[in-house]
Order: sequence, then structure tokens, then C-alpha cells
Amino acid sequence: MTAYAYGRPAAGTVYAPAVGALGILGTGSYLPEQVVTNETVAERAGVSAEWIERKTGIVERRYAADHEAASDLAVEAAARALADAGAGPDDVAWIVVATSTPDHPQPATAAFVQHRLGARRAAAFDVNAVCAGFVAALHTGARLLAAPEADGGRRLALVVGAEVYSRIVDPGDRRTAPLFGDGAGAVVVGPVREGRGFIGTGMRTDGHLHDLIGVTAGGSRAPASEKTLAQGEHFFRMQGRAVRQFVERELPQAVAGTLDAFGVAAGDVAHFVPHQANGEMLRSVAGRLGLEAARTHLPVDRHGNTGAASVPLALDHARRGPDGPADDELVLLAGFGGGMTVGTTLLRWGR
Repeated sequence: MTAYAYGRPAAGTVYAPAVGALGILGTGSYLPEQVVTNETVAERAGVSAEWIERKTGIVERRYAADHEAASDLAVEAAARALADAGAGPDDVAWIVVATSTPDHPQPATAAFVQHRLGARRAAAFDVNAVCAGFVAALHTGARLLAAPEADGGRRLALVVGAEVYSRIVDPGDRRTAPLFGDGAGAVVVGPVREGRGFIGTGMRTDGHLHDLIGVTAGGSRAPASEKTLAQGEHFFRMQGRAVRQFVERELPQAVAGTLDAFGVAAGDVAHFVPHQANGEMLRSVAGRLGLEAARTHLPVDRHGNTGAASVPLALDHARRGPDGPADDELVLLAGFGGGMTVGTTLLRWGR
């Protein structure tokens, strides 16, 4: 396994400014009904409920029902986001689903979402950047909308993050089982007033650290076999200590780099919505981000780490609370995870 090398030069960050006045018109989220407490997870993982809360800040998470897959969660969140935006399925030109737990290896989970929503005019595809996937999908959806229109009419992008990690996490693994849950979040992207909307995105990937997080079997490198199943290679694995070192080093750099690239002072950011990886870890690194004036939204205690779904879940939670983004406020989104990839998106809130 690769150890995280502090002395290795950081990967280059790609910064992309927004094109046109495009922003978030609506948000939605969905959590499965089944609540899984720390007591339940602790018993299986060989730890205590108190240990889980102290180490992660998580109190409970949700697990999908046996009949629910990633697309089912995605459809629920997407429908709520469309309703919030006052839009219908025929208004959608693009559906981009960020997931690392798709319904099937193929076709894309987005195709099932398109079908279930009845979004007949939309093209649909998946993005997989693991826990940074939603930021990548959000930038992709906005860029596609910014292209010249060919068919006229109202053009919107539906961007969804959806995960069912309960199907790939080893319940006996204390490094992962306490952290992960299932859920989905979605946003509708479309035209907003001048001076509102996306400012820009920054993203970088340190591919030499690809083995810190992953599922090694089930793909073309190691197809499913009796051997891979017996060795538990279809379970999600994570080198927790090395991942934490990566986040503690790279997240502050990513935040500072994005703000600098787009000429925004840290003190002007009103809301910070990070990937809900681990509440305790995020609180420990918060002081190094320079975002003391911002409200950091951390609903991780009630749904755990939901991978690519966690940023839109947290954003929807913030929007519907008393301290959510108000018109003209700056919002910074940050995703980080397998690859290892870090992505940030800066926007000025408003329709």
C-alpha cells in the first residue's frame, strides 16, 4: 500500500471559471427510512457506541431498504429538487448522476433516473469521482448548460449525488462501517440573475494515492470470482490514517487556492458545505481553512458519510434550516475522496 508522502509535490489544480449566469434553482434530498444507530453498528464492528461518536461525530445513519438501489434514492431527491425549482421533467436537458455505488456496472444509473422521472428530453450519464463526485458533476452540468442552445426552450440540468454504501461496506470493519450510510441529494441548475450563480470550480487528483480508498474487485482488473468473494475484495476499504493526513493537508490548500484563483477573500464566504466525511475530523481541520466568518454545515451526525450524496444532502439541509444561504451570500462547496481527488465550487447564492 502507498503511504501518504508529505514531501511529494502536490498535483496540479485545474481552475475553471463559470460561464454565463447559471446557478442553483432548487435543492432536494432523500434519506431511507431505516435508521441504524451506533449501538447496532458497534456490535458488528467490535467497538462501542461511545467510541464511534467520539471518533466520528456520527450518532446514526440510514440504510436503504432491500428493494432500494442508488437510482431509487436519486429519483426521490431529484423529484424534490425539481419541485423546489418549480420545474418539471420536460424542462431538463441534462441529468448527471454522481455515484460510486451504481445500480449496475452498466447501464448508467442516470438512465434509470431519466426513465423514472419521465425526463424524455434529457440526456443522462454518470460521473464517478467517489466523494468528490458531486462537485465534478455540478461543474459538468453547468458547463453543458453554458453551451449554445440547439433546440430552444427552457434548459435545465439536474445534478444528483446518490450512494448505497451499506451494500459495499464490511460490517465487521471498524475503519469504515461506523462512517457510512445511504442517501441522495440533488440540485437543479439553470439561469439566474446577473451577479448570482457559479463563480468557478477547482479540482485536482493525486492519482499516486489511488489505493488509499477503493473496492478492488468486481471490475475488469479483478472480475468477480469465488476467490475475490472469499477474500472480501468486493468490500469498500480505506486506509483511515493516511486518508485523514491527506484531508488535513489538501483541504486547506484547496480552499485557499480556489478563493485566490477567483479573487474572493476568505472572510467574505458566508457558508461552507464540505463533504460529510467525519464530523470529528472536519471540526479538527476547520481552524486551518481560514473560514472563521462562515457557517460550516455539518449534518453528518444524522446521516453519516454518504459519499457523493453528502454535499447536496448537506446543502439541502442548510437551505431548509434557519441559517441557510440567503440571497447574495457566498457559498463554498468542497468534496474530497477516492482517487485521491479534491474539488471545490464557489457560488453566489440567488436565483
